[in-house]
This record gives sequence, structure tokens and C-alpha cells, in this order.
Amino acid sequence: MNLLLALLLPILLITLWLYTAHLTRTSFPVLRNKRICLLIAHPDDEAMFFSPTLLALTVPSLGNHIKILCLSTGDNDGLGAVRQQELVKSAELLGLRAPKEDVFVLDSPKFPDSMTATWLAEDVAEVLRSAFLPAQATGKRPGGKSNGSVEGPPEATIDVLLTFDRGGVSGHVNHVSLYHGVRNWLESLMKGREGWRCPVEMYTLTSTNILRKYISILDAPISMLWGVTRDAFKSEKGVGQRSSKGREGAIQSPPDKMLFVSDMAQYRTAQTAMTHGHKSQMRWFRWGWIGVGRYIVVNDLKREVIP
Repeated sequence: MNLLLALLLPILLITLWLYTAHLTRTSFPVLRNKRICLLIAHPDDEAMFFSPTLLALTVPSLGNHIKILCLSTGDNDGLGAVRQQELVKSAELLGLRAPKEDVFVLDSPKFPDSMTATWLAEDVAEVLRSAFLPAQATGKRPGGKSNGSVEGPPEATIDVLLTFDRGGVSGHVNHVSLYHGVRNWLESLMKGREGWRCPVEMYTLTSTNILRKYISILDAPISMLWGVTRDAFKSEKGVGQRSSKGREGAIQSPPDKMLFVSDMAQYRTAQTAMTHGHKSQMRWFRWGWIGVGRYIVVNDLKREVIP
């Protein structure tokens, strides 16, 4: 009996994982026809933490256009140039349609790759402002002078921005800085524009406790049952695309939460994005991460409310 149970248990767990992956693809909210930016702190964040999201949202039939903006080269070990190229290769494996054109990496002293250096929220916000505000929305007259006007709806050249939550998943201060920087940008974008909808939806990757972080595929059903199911089914499946002015007819409510669970093929793709895409980073502990880390398999994202 014990032997039979030992043989059946792995099969049951794998079946439950694959069923959860199927259910999230067919019954949960997803983004369609969106201009999406994934904001990360270091090359390899996209593979280590956001693989399920990228593999789900880059499916061609969804019509999304995804870009990756990385605010550092990850040059802590002097490998910045190598890691930039690795990010492009990883992005291609994870489904970006034109990674050489859609992956952007900054090399700025304002954003050092450091476990102790907090990046200023205003510095992060300024990068986003420069990257994603249309020229006419910067509030400047010819000659570079601000006109001080906030009339009309706020505009942006992206519809969705994905990044870390206030916990940074791993607690890395650079990850946490991205969260505060994005909020700083969007709050400044909406300042003085009460009554208008923010043109950019901000979604953050949920940080979990250490136990759930390292139970790999076992966290798939847990995430689905841990409050995500109720919220996900309340939201409409898919969101209509908005123009740069923020609307195309009536605006549908975006999903409050999204859950992405990779199937077996996607799981292997995510692992390959690390082992082949980021070869310079494959130290012993990263083998453990891609083997038992839940973020290689499961991503749950929450929509942040911007006042």
C-alpha cells in the first residue's frame, strides 16, 4: 500500500499541476492587444521571476506587443556587456517577437547593481517619463519650456506596465525601487487630472513566503485557491485595446488579478532561458532556483490602484 501510494503520488501531483495550467489558460483573465512593458532591475530577472507571464502573454493570437526595459546591466561582477546580450537571447526564448528591438538596457550610475543601493523613485520615474510619454504630453512648448498645462486626458505609449511588488519577491532593494518608481511616475501623470482614467495599468508580481517560494509546481493549485480564483473570475476575460488617448469606444474594466501557470513545455522553456540564455549566471544556487522555485512555474499579478 505504501509503495503504491509512493508511485501514485507524483503522478497525482503532476496531473494536478497540468490541470491547473490548463484551467488558467482557458478560464482566467488575460491581456489582449496591449502594448506591454516589463520593467526589471537586472538581466535574468525576466527569466527567474517573470517567465510564466512572458510565455503566456507573448502567444501570437493574443496580439500583445511586449517590450523589456532593464534599468541596469547587472555589472556587479564586471559582466555587464555579456549580460546585456544574454538578456536578448533569453527574451527571444521567452517569446518576444523582435528582442533586438524590444529589449532596452540602461547603463547609468543612478542604477547600480547592488544589494544595498536603493534607487531613487524620482530617477526611475524620470526614465519612464522619457520612455513612455508622447512628445505632446510632456507639457513642453517648443524650446523645451513647460506650458504647465494638465488639460485633457493623460497619455502614454504603453497600456500596461509589469514589475515587482513592494516586497520585490526576493527582497532585493533594486526590485523594490522599481515598484516605488513606477508608482511615482503614474501618480505624477495623474496629478491634476481627477476624473480621467490612468492610461497605464500597473501590475505587480506577488511576493510569497519562503515556503511557497520553493515548492515549485506544488504552488500552482495553492495560488489558484489562495484567493486568486474568486477575484479572477469576477474580471472579464480579456481587455479591449485603448488608443494612445486611452479609449476605443467604451473602456472595459481590466482584470484585478492575473494568474499564469506554465505547462511542462513552458516550464522547460523557462529553464532553458536561464541555462542557455544566462550562462554567465548559472551558479549552484540558480540551479536550485530553476529546479524548485515557484516563479519559474507560477506568476500571480495584482493590478495596483493609482489614485
